[in-house]
Amino acid sequence: MKSPRILSVILAGGKGSRLEPLTRDRAKPAVPFGGIYRIIDFALSNCLNSGLRQLLLLTQYKAASLDRHVNLGWRHLFCRELDEFIDVIPPQQRIDETWYQGTADAVYQNIYSLESHRPDYVLILAGDHIYKMNYRAMVDFHREQGADLTIAALSVDRESAKQFGVIQADADGRIRGFAEKPADPKPVAGNDSQYLASMGIYVFSARFLFEQLLADGTRPDSAHDFGKNIIPSVIESNRVLAFPFLDENGKSNAYWKDVGTIDSYYEANMDLVNVDPQLNIYDRRWPIRTWQGNNPPPKFVFGDGDQDNTGRCGHAIDSMVCSGSIISGSLVGHSVIGPNVRVNSWSEVRDSILLEGVEVGRHAEIRRAIIDKQVRIPPGTKIGLDPELDLARGCTISPGGIVVVGKSWMPNPPSAMKSPRFLGNEKPGQKTR
Repeated sequence: MKSPRILSVILAGGKGSRLEPLTRDRAKPAVPFGGIYRIIDFALSNCLNSGLRQLLLLTQYKAASLDRHVNLGWRHLFCRELDEFIDVIPPQQRIDETWYQGTADAVYQNIYSLESHRPDYVLILAGDHIYKMNYRAMVDFHREQGADLTIAALSVDRESAKQFGVIQADADGRIRGFAEKPADPKPVAGNDSQYLASMGIYVFSARFLFEQLLADGTRPDSAHDFGKNIIPSVIESNRVLAFPFLDENGKSNAYWKDVGTIDSYYEANMDLVNVDPQLNIYDRRWPIRTWQGNNPPPKFVFGDGDQDNTGRCGHAIDSMVCSGSIISGSLVGHSVIGPNVRVNSWSEVRDSILLEGVEVGRHAEIRRAIIDKQVRIPPGTKIGLDPELDLARGCTISPGGIVVVGKSWMPNPPSAMKSPRFLGNEKPGQKTR
């Protein structure tokens, strides 16, 4: 029996405004995560591990770094001669002279590309979530049940449900109701504390998808969105099923994170340095792939201090330290250190995320902070200890108190230099590295 043709479409055009300043120069799926990865690597790895090798990646905002990452780390894994591919498709304005209006519109404007591959089923994914899932199991469920549309569903609490599409399903998994981000979500029948949320993962029978996209495209009052328009319009007349999320982490609690805010992004990264994190990235059975540069191993130097850091001792505790990084006579605690980072002597970094190429000068202190790529922290600078000073320097502070230092950060603007609370060792007019 011939295997069905499954086309995976990954929506990777998210603007990610709630993740600024990390998304000022890159799309949300291209934001680094977990030291060596990008957020998009999780959806791509899930596809590859599920045996799905026909992928379309739909981009939109600030896609240069995402396109470069895919070219460096992913294209070589697919063989065109075997009809395998990962194609990055920017907006082409084939149908309209506008940006994508919604999730359904993004697929509709590329319907020519989808049809040209003649799929039997289309798997639609978001490219900006952190989780591990076997999509093949969901496609098999869709086929066996004879569904027109299958939606991956996750159990959440009431407050979380208000941020998702909420599903009402019967005992057989048939979806009977759907509300996008309701103010008063309806719980699962018989359990007032459990709510069934759409994960934004859909399996469509291809012909059914094309019919719905064409019909929705002609409606001027539609937002052209799967959650707001397509799904509510088909649940009564068609066979639409809920598929319970099956986690590939090997844990009792399913792990799925929308890292759409600075606080959720920070929490997801910090979970990785716990002794037994919910997300297992060390699982060789379900590897998360990415592109890594040709870097030397990480190095820890100077051991002539004692363990309470009164001397000069390079060490990291409860942390992830990536290749090419040097912890030189400094302390790193409960932090994620990206590739090619250098933390110089007598500095202290705790509860923080340092992205690739960051350099921390001597005697600096960093607490509960995210430092973007290639930022230079001058000697003696303190970040995360004085919110007013951090704001004066142009840092961003999240509602949870996380300080974000963006790429364009200036350590000594005039307002900060004149402040008596400026704690760095720079002086007015002094040049910094």
